[in-house]
Amino acid sequence: MVKKGNTACSDNLRSDKQWSNKKTLLTQLQRLWDKGILLQELIQESSLFPKRLSFKSPNSKALSNEFEAVRHWINDMQKLNGFRIVYKIVKHRIIGENSLPSEVWIDDLQTAIKLLNKQKDRDAFTLLLAQTKQRAPQLINWIIQYPIKALSLVDVWSKLLDFVLWRQQHPAPEIFLRQVSLSGIDTKFIEDHRSILMILLNHSLPEEQINHHFNGARQFEQRFGFLKKPEGIRFRLFDSELAKKLIMLHGSDMDITLTAHDFSLLHHQQAFIENIQRVFITENEINFLTFPFQKNSLIIFGSGYGFDALAHAQWLSQKEIIYWGDIDTHGFAILDQLRSKFPHVKSFLMDEKTLIAHQASWGVESKSQRRELSRLLPNEQHLYQALLSNKYQPNLRLEQERVAFKYVIKALNVLN
Repeated sequence: MVKKGNTACSDNLRSDKQWSNKKTLLTQLQRLWDKGILLQELIQESSLFPKRLSFKSPNSKALSNEFEAVRHWINDMQKLNGFRIVYKIVKHRIIGENSLPSEVWIDDLQTAIKLLNKQKDRDAFTLLLAQTKQRAPQLINWIIQYPIKALSLVDVWSKLLDFVLWRQQHPAPEIFLRQVSLSGIDTKFIEDHRSILMILLNHSLPEEQINHHFNGARQFEQRFGFLKKPEGIRFRLFDSELAKKLIMLHGSDMDITLTAHDFSLLHHQQAFIENIQRVFITENEINFLTFPFQKNSLIIFGSGYGFDALAHAQWLSQKEIIYWGDIDTHGFAILDQLRSKFPHVKSFLMDEKTLIAHQASWGVESKSQRRELSRLLPNEQHLYQALLSNKYQPNLRLEQERVAFKYVIKALNVLN
């Protein structure tokens, strides 16, 4: 008897994995919620309900071999609240006629929401929907498409609508975001939510009020008519003779920062530009400040992937440009992007020889950049692929500032 009881218990546990139960039924409802389908029903009723759920019940073999487990399963199903269970009569040659659950239905949306315990979310979404219909009906279609995303913004939705309405009322703002005067909305709020604000404005503004030449959160201001803080380009000159030819320079400090616009206009100062033969770009500030003297050259303090500011300075196209970045996947990705603006860029100390010579200074790249870099030269591509395949060590990184200073000087001497 004990063995038989253990067998029944074992069968019951095994059957729980085979047959539908409360957990598997709720999982189906949760999927509908996660996809936003249930919230969409609050906006526009469809033919979703009554909804028949996927349901797996015991087969004829289970009725014979696991009857006790089947009986427990039927008892559990009968205790389910909210689910409408359809039964069918099964005639079995051994155990006779039995009534078994064969279908499970959810009759309406509110029952589904109650089963998932999502009443508070439903109420919050209903309020969000009412606010939007009243204040910015142009956004209803977006909410229908992305209801879960909209629900995640419920705590700030009213403020987001405030900003959208303000922008609708100011078709050509031409001010800085800091100057937007809205209660409870400051620059930090706008910057923290600029990605969603960009989406909402795209859906609510007339086409003529959107500058489609600018895309992405970094170009939010230009896209929607706001003023953007001028991008600065910081560079160093190596000798006073060269500095004297830059008429806008006052004093002896040769660490200079110009707006991107002013940097692009340097080509008007012919006496200065004609003496510049080579332009170095480095990503590390210490390397920028300590870079050895180079005649008829200047060095620019880079800004990672932000080369749009440099792209306006077309006079750079006539100069030799040399880029020095970290030896890691991001370093090569930055080099690749810089070449999208200036195809003739050369790399400096981003080779296998430099890497091997500084093995004691190897570090670890926190997250690799894994994408095709079509603008790398063959030797650069070879090293990039070696980094991706962890040829030397996983996530290898050699930071540019870890390259020995005497090694830099020697490489520059060879370059010259």
